[in-house]
Amino acid sequence: MTVPISANLHHDVTVGDRVTTAALHKISWGSIFAGVAVALAVQFLLNLLGVGIGAAVLDPATSDNPDAGTFSIAGGIWFVIAGLISSFIGGYIASRLSGRPSNSTGGYHGLTTWAVTTLVVLYLLTTSVGSLIGGAFSGLSSIVGGVGQTAATAVTAAAPAVANATNPMAGIEQQIRTSTGNDPEALQNAAVAAVQAVVTGDEATAEEARVRAADAVAKAQNIPVDQARAQVDTHEKTYRENVAAAKQKAVEAAQVTTAALSAGAILGFIALVFGAIASWFGGVTGTKRSGVVVTDRNV
Repeated sequence: MTVPISANLHHDVTVGDRVTTAALHKISWGSIFAGVAVALAVQFLLNLLGVGIGAAVLDPATSDNPDAGTFSIAGGIWFVIAGLISSFIGGYIASRLSGRPSNSTGGYHGLTTWAVTTLVVLYLLTTSVGSLIGGAFSGLSSIVGGVGQTAATAVTAAAPAVANATNPMAGIEQQIRTSTGNDPEALQNAAVAAVQAVVTGDEATAEEARVRAADAVAKAQNIPVDQARAQVDTHEKTYRENVAAAKQKAVEAAQVTTAALSAGAILGFIALVFGAIASWFGGVTGTKRSGVVVTDRNV
């Protein structure tokens, strides 16, 4: 069977176009790694610049300095800006060095550069290797730090209350020992133990415990039993209030911490998405325009 010459020519041209197209859209890992190196270097330099500017704003000789929350927010904003700039430059470099004339291929080179850069930065931040580069990439934590400052403040404020919840008898014991003056330590210990039995004991035996506590306090302070019973009632009320307040503080601190972590994660997500977009546009911008297409199957 004889095949027409025109059909053979058409087949050859079609295969040749496919090979050429595949070569033009093939990924160039060399250019991507070059883009990653440039992106990391630019981000490193910009973060150092941010640290320098932040340190220059502080004046240890005066108290008129921005608060920690302001610095955290400013650090997060600076890191986002530095990430956008470095992502765009890294994507541009990768696309330009790849020599691909297609906008979409250049954009994908830029996006891949951003992905590799992000993984490298996360690796540096989560391993001991990060200590070798100091705090140049610590701006990532500043994204969360702005809102995290609020959570830290809340937890600090709640710490005494939580401590009282762990040992609500601490303040009451001190008050009992102080009010007993120079009485024998054995009487003090008995009074403390009796009051502790009242506030931590079973409700069924609570009244009996109150009577014993009143007797112990009366002997320790050398006061009438009725007056000692009033003190026992006061200590019991104070104990209940301390526990309730501590629980409320702990709940509030947990709520603030959860909200801060949620906001920080969302801000980090947004920053990374914008970085990906910047790298894509960097790759598109870096697309090499040429009237002559050279196919290199080894790229």
